[in-house]
Amino acid sequence: MLHRRHFVTFVAAGAIAATWGLMLAFSWSATLGVIAFAPWVALIGLDAGGLAGIAASAVAITAWLVAARADSVSIGNVQVAVRSGSLVVLALGSAFVGRRLRTSEAAQRAVASLQSALIDATLDGICLTDANGAILISNKPLRRLTVELGMPHVGTVPERLLAIADTIVESERYRTRMLELGDAPGNASIDEFEVADTSRVFRGYTAPVAGPNGGFSGRIWTLREVTADRELDRMRDAFVATVSHELRTPLTSISGFLEMMQDEEEGLDETGRQYLDVIRRSTERLYSLVEDLLLVAQIEAKRVDLSLGDVDVTELAARAVEAVRPIADERGVILDVVSDHPPAAHADRIRLMQVLDNLVSNAVKFTDEGGTVTVTVNGIGDAVELVVADTGIGVSADEQGQVFSRFFRASTATKRAIPGTGLGLAISRALVEQHGGSIAFASREGEGTTVTVRLPATPKR
Repeated sequence: MLHRRHFVTFVAAGAIAATWGLMLAFSWSATLGVIAFAPWVALIGLDAGGLAGIAASAVAITAWLVAARADSVSIGNVQVAVRSGSLVVLALGSAFVGRRLRTSEAAQRAVASLQSALIDATLDGICLTDANGAILISNKPLRRLTVELGMPHVGTVPERLLAIADTIVESERYRTRMLELGDAPGNASIDEFEVADTSRVFRGYTAPVAGPNGGFSGRIWTLREVTADRELDRMRDAFVATVSHELRTPLTSISGFLEMMQDEEEGLDETGRQYLDVIRRSTERLYSLVEDLLLVAQIEAKRVDLSLGDVDVTELAARAVEAVRPIADERGVILDVVSDHPPAAHADRIRLMQVLDNLVSNAVKFTDEGGTVTVTVNGIGDAVELVVADTGIGVSADEQGQVFSRFFRASTATKRAIPGTGLGLAISRALVEQHGGSIAFASREGEGTTVTVRLPATPKR
C-alpha cells in the first residue's frame, strides 16, 4: 500500500513538472492557466494527504507565476489569491475523500480477512461459483481436498468433478450425476461418492445463490468427508446382523420348550401359568425384534426382493386394524377404517402388511385412553394413499426430522417409558420407497400424529 501511494504521488509530481515545462517551452501560461495543475494537485491530496496536497498547491502556484512572468503576463494579487485558495480547497477535499476511501478499504480488507479465516477454519471444503460454475472464492480445506482427489486446477467445478469420474466407485452413476449438476445449476443437491483406491467417502452439498433481483447468480458447493461415518454404519450393520443371527438359535430352543410346556400347562397352578405367559410374550417380543433387525440388515444390503402384484390396500388395512384391536380395546382406544374403494396397489402383499402393522401398532401404542386411530385409504390419480392418523402424544417439532432414523426414540415416548426399538418407521420408509412410493410424517406434540403413505396403483389394462 505504501509503495503504491508513493508511486501515484511521484507520478503526479512529475506531471506538475511536465506541465510547467510545457508552459515555459510554448509560452502557455496564459492559455493553460493554473487549472492545468489541478488534476495533479488533486491526485497528490487524494493519495498523500492534506499536507502534501497543500504543498503541491504551493508548488503549482509558484510554477504558474514563474511561467507567467517568463511570458510577461500580468497577474493581480486577487487572481493569485483566488487561484491559490481554489487549489488548496481542491487538495484538502481530495485528501478528505482519500482518507475516507482508505478507511473503507481497510475495513473491507479486515472483514474479508475475517471471512476468509472463518471459512478456512471449517472442516468442510467450501467454494462459491458464478452462474457458469467458475470458482470465485474457495477455502483451504477445499483446495487441499482437490489436490488429494487429483482434480485439475482449471475449469468449472462440474468439469473438475467429472475429471475424476474414473477413480470413483460406480463411476457411470457418478458421471451421470455430475452432468445433471452441471445442467441444472439452480437446483440444490446432496450426493455421496466413494473413491475406489482409498475407500474414502465424501458427501457433496450444493445450493443456489440468489442475485440482487431474485434470479440465479451463483452456487455454493460444500464437500465433506464422511468416511468415518460410513465405516461406523458398516460396523453397526455388521454388529446388528451378527447379534440377530446369534439370537435366533437360543430363541428357537426357547420356543421349542415353550410348545412342549404348553402340553403340560393344565397341570400348572395359577402362578405357573402366569410365568409361562410372561415367557411366551417375552419370546414373541424378542422374535419380533430379531426379525426387525434382520430386515434392517437386509435393507441396508439391498437384499430385500419384492414380489409385486395387485394388492387391495383396504383389505390389508382392515386386517392390520383387527390384529391390534384387542390391545386397542384394552387401552380404550377407538379404531376405525375409512375407504373410498381405491384401485389396487402395485405392491408386495407381505411387505406392505409389515408397513401397515408398524404404522397402526405405533398409532395405538402412542395414543392414550379415549383417543382414536383412523386408517384412511383413498385413490388419488395413479396412486393409492394410505393415511394413519391418531390423537396421541405426538412428537415435538425439533425431533420430527429424525423419526425415520434407525433406533430413534422420541422424547415423548422415552419420558413415558413406552417400549419400542425405534425401527418401525425406518423399516416402513425403506419398504415404501423400495415400492417406488413415498411416506410423510406430520405431528403436533400433545395433539397427535399423521403418517401418509403413497403407493403406485396397478396400471390400467
